[in-house]
Amino acid sequence: MYRYVFFDLDGTLLNTIDDLADAGNYALVRLGLEPYPVERYKYFVGNGIPKLIERILPENSSAELRRNAHDLFSEYYGKHSEDKTRPYPGIPELIEKLRSNDIKTAVIANKDHIFSAELIRRYFGKQITAVYGSVPGVPHKPDPQIVNKALSELGANREEVLYVGDSGVDMQTAKNAGLISCGVLWGFRKEDELTENGAHFICSSPDEIADIVFGSMR
Repeated sequence: MYRYVFFDLDGTLLNTIDDLADAGNYALVRLGLEPYPVERYKYFVGNGIPKLIERILPENSSAELRRNAHDLFSEYYGKHSEDKTRPYPGIPELIEKLRSNDIKTAVIANKDHIFSAELIRRYFGKQITAVYGSVPGVPHKPDPQIVNKALSELGANREEVLYVGDSGVDMQTAKNAGLISCGVLWGFRKEDELTENGAHFICSSPDEIADIVFGSMR
């Protein structure tokens, strides 16, 4: 039985791509570089802000340029992370249904913890049980360390957890942590990436996630 659902954040619970792209392009323009179309950012994100910065900068950029871009990105995103970001349709209802049926939820994100926690507070209040964003010294997904911390702190057995995400990184994270994975099709990546990285389930709507969770309890 699934008594816990662990969610990725960007592209799974929240459509954050416009605000992420705006922050990235703000940094690029301030540095005298060309901005990218929003659609390109769907393939820049997913491995944390440092990797995003590396991907949008020219190859072999200096450490100083990367630091400057990171600072500019963080400065802008800290003020504008909620401008265009919204929950995906059906997600608030799914979270409420899980909560009301005593299914505990956690967010496992490569986004900096301060940004992750604030976005969850803003859009979901206290309905999410716990948030685990990126913190210094802890490797990003697909390393399972942050998932293992969540399992320990929540007292969850691995076989009780469904891990939900929109990218190959998420599917790899679930595999590395020994969890059943569910790939969603409304996020930033396509179905072939999810299946190639071992997704056990593929869902095209939040209702289908509910079907998996509550179907397992029958």
